[in-house]
Amino acid sequence: MTDIETRALRALDAVYDPELDEPITELGFVRSVEHADGELTVHLRLPSSFCSPNFAYLMASDAKDVLTELAPRVTVVLDDHHDSDLINRGLAADAGYRGTFGHEAEESLDELRLTFRRKAHAAAMERALTFYLRAHEDCAEEDLHEVVLGDLPDAPATHALLRRREALGFGTGPAEPVLVDDRGRPYPRAEVPLRLRFARSVRISIEGNAHFCRGLLRTRYDLAEEAS
Repeated sequence: MTDIETRALRALDAVYDPELDEPITELGFVRSVEHADGELTVHLRLPSSFCSPNFAYLMASDAKDVLTELAPRVTVVLDDHHDSDLINRGLAADAGYRGTFGHEAEESLDELRLTFRRKAHAAAMERALTFYLRAHEDCAEEDLHEVVLGDLPDAPATHALLRRREALGFGTGPAEPVLVDDRGRPYPRAEVPLRLRFARSVRISIEGNAHFCRGLLRTRYDLAEEAS
């Protein structure tokens, strides 16, 4: 692998599946990276040909964006999807989301991205607070109303939460409350148990979907055999 191909893979670590909230590199969605004659070509693959075209376009578009500084020409190709031709034409023409899907693009790409950033934040928030509760057995769920970012440990779950807050434009200072709504506003104390359960359901759904998609991808592309 050339230096630029290695750098391209590192850059793609910043591209996340919007629903699964994990890098496409870790999920196995990057099929190949090749640099030749000044052109960087990346092929992406998904667990199913019927994965949401919105999600597929978002990942492919983000992949192209993070690679543009690495080579004069960047081509991102989505393989084996029922909308591959449409998406690949749109990417090649830099047509944008609405330009690619036309009247089918009911919401903007920014709106779609915001929806899934909020879900990722809810899951990260619940995960960090669950670790906090386990470490503070005398803390009731209602008491989480008082927990601020500075109370959380220096741990991966806390770092992940801070990244999700930054993506939404929420404060990340030590005095900021941890349990907040989609606009960064703290919940009333009485609502804390209900809101925490909802965030937990979002987190479980994301983790379950990620596990399912990994298995589906391995089956679809026979990755176990490929790696042996």
